[in-house]
Amino acid sequence: MIMSDIIEQFIKELFKDDEDFIEIQRNDLAEHFNCVPSQINYVISTRFTPNQGYYVESKRGGGGNIKIKKINISKSNYLMHIIKNMKEKLTASEVNIFINNFLETEIISEKEARLLKVATSDNVLQIKDAQKDKIRANIFKNMLLNLI
Repeated sequence: MIMSDIIEQFIKELFKDDEDFIEIQRNDLAEHFNCVPSQINYVISTRFTPNQGYYVESKRGGGGNIKIKKINISKSNYLMHIIKNMKEKLTASEVNIFINNFLETEIISEKEARLLKVATSDNVLQIKDAQKDKIRANIFKNMLLNLI
């Protein structure tokens, strides 16, 4: 595992089943992992986004207090939010991030995840690169609509 994955997993484990938010100190977390605070910023800004079901409030000064809140919404509302905010083009890597987040939050099953991955993989989309990511996004959006 790379450091970003370890930090992400640690933060997610801070959430207890009955808690909707956590507060952490950026500097304390950086010290815990023996890394620079910007590494913590990177993890939070890329792995705790609204599309991934989180809302982040960051306060400057005093060690950088950060409040991370889970967004609890229904499966259909969550998927519609993703569909509405999805870019016009998606890479295979971006789709896999979405799918992994869906699995983690139990929005989709393992079987549905495998089908989504196969249908949007580069092996299936054997077309020019200029069109591939746009077609992948359309396939992914339509498959998500059918999961609602």
